Amino acid sequence: MTQDEKYIHRCLQIGTNGLGSTRPNPMVGSVIVLNNEIIGEGFTSPYGGPHAEVNAINSVKYKDALEKATLYVTLEPCSHFGKTPPCSDLILEKRIPRIVIGCMDDNPTVAGRGIEKLKSAGCDVMVGILNEECKKHHRRFFTFVNKKRPYIILKWAETSDGFIAPIEKKEQNPVWITNGYSRQLVHKWRAEEQAILVGTKTVMADNPSLTVRDWHGNNPTRYILGTSDINMTDFQIRNNEATTVLLNEDIIDFKQPVAAQVCNYLFNNDVNSIIIEGGTTTLQSFIDEGLWDEARVFKGTGEFKNGTKAPEFYGKLISSHNYLNDTLKIYEQN
Repeated sequence: MTQDEKYIHRCLQIGTNGLGSTRPNPMVGSVIVLNNEIIGEGFTSPYGGPHAEVNAINSVKYKDALEKATLYVTLEPCSHFGKTPPCSDLILEKRIPRIVIGCMDDNPTVAGRGIEKLKSAGCDVMVGILNEECKKHHRRFFTFVNKKRPYIILKWAETSDGFIAPIEKKEQNPVWITNGYSRQLVHKWRAEEQAILVGTKTVMADNPSLTVRDWHGNNPTRYILGTSDINMTDFQIRNNEATTVLLNEDIIDFKQPVAAQVCNYLFNNDVNSIIIEGGTTTLQSFIDEGLWDEARVFKGTGEFKNGTKAPEFYGKLISSHNYLNDTLKIYEQN
């Protein structure tokens, strides 16, 4: 690993600290190095706050050192006014002579303009260090910009005989397939994504809250897919712990493919990531329309013998993990 790769890798590490709070902005990481020593670090603040480069520059104790330093950052510095001033302008103001960038920003408002501004001012700029790793790190952002939809994570738990729900239930609560450790991990995932979606059948059957009650973090916005003829006033999704949006017939034409319409609505409302935790019908609609990026599938040890079958899908297995007696397999589209 080269010195530049080493420091971009560090940028990726600290950038992850912004997961779940910077949305819909990317979770950028930045470090500032002088004489092979890190003198400043920063990651993107919660949405509306300073970007990673600003926080890294502000963390440097002796500002005159910046004129001899190298700034490393996972994503091309912005060159436009948004919620905050352009980061490229601040870099030039501080006379930082060398900038190393993980990957370019595909956002049309940036798209090479930040790099060109820095080069035109005489800065030594390197681009594409750990390029693929940086693109993967920023996959939510790039999916939103390039595919005009959120980054979509499918999640479900199934029994050892392939069912996600029993054929009959005695009460309006979830029937747990996985253990407490696995369920806590799911709450961590919820805190990392901007939104969560289930169908009205899941709400009626399980009365879920869809929050991060077993983890510290922000609750995702709750999207409920289904018609408005179901009265959900007394259900937990109507509590004040998180915002709830009903995707009903006023928004979705249920006679047409549903998943694409959901994606269009979410894109137009600046939602750049969502975890789908619905039943088989909801999950299968996204699978059949090819609108998913990851599938996170738990398998428990119990059996239902009969019930609602798990979704059918094909994907590339990228990792497998055990949580006591549960197995988690994570897939991505081929």
